[in-house]
Amino acid sequence: MIKCCVIGHRKIDITDKLKSETANAISQLINEGVQVFLFGSRSEFTNFCYNIVTDLQKTYPYIIRVFVRAEYPIIEEEYEKYLKTFYEETYYYDRDYKSGKLSYIKRNEHLVDTSDCCLFYYNDNYTPTTKTKSGTRLAYDYAIKKGKRIINIYKKPEV
Repeated sequence: MIKCCVIGHRKIDITDKLKSETANAISQLINEGVQVFLFGSRSEFTNFCYNIVTDLQKTYPYIIRVFVRAEYPIIEEEYEKYLKTFYEETYYYDRDYKSGKLSYIKRNEHLVDTSDCCLFYYNDNYTPTTKTKSGTRLAYDYAIKKGKRIINIYKKPEV
């Protein structure tokens, strides 16, 4: 199955134009054969795309939403049932890092590694709310390094 990961900034400016362009991009990916969308967490862009993919399942019922957890390797059955009311699948990316920001960076690298293409919302002028580097920037640079097909939904504002 062809997979696409969704990675973007924690905060984005959601406009009608962005909604339209993102829905068109996701529809095009589905028409090109993407069947699985991999989602992480803690991002407005991820939630935004999740809603679009969920809506597109009405037209393309075979597409699968997968939540890849950066934390909680073992979850209770009730929590898994709860997650599966939103996603068709969920799993924990097993790695050496137990928690903290590094677990999300490594999870994002895993998303890139296991995907055929990457749907990003990456603005090189984005300033994270913390003093650390943007996790989206790190994932974007990693996707470039890995030679992945990247669709960056972010458009620079026209001046």
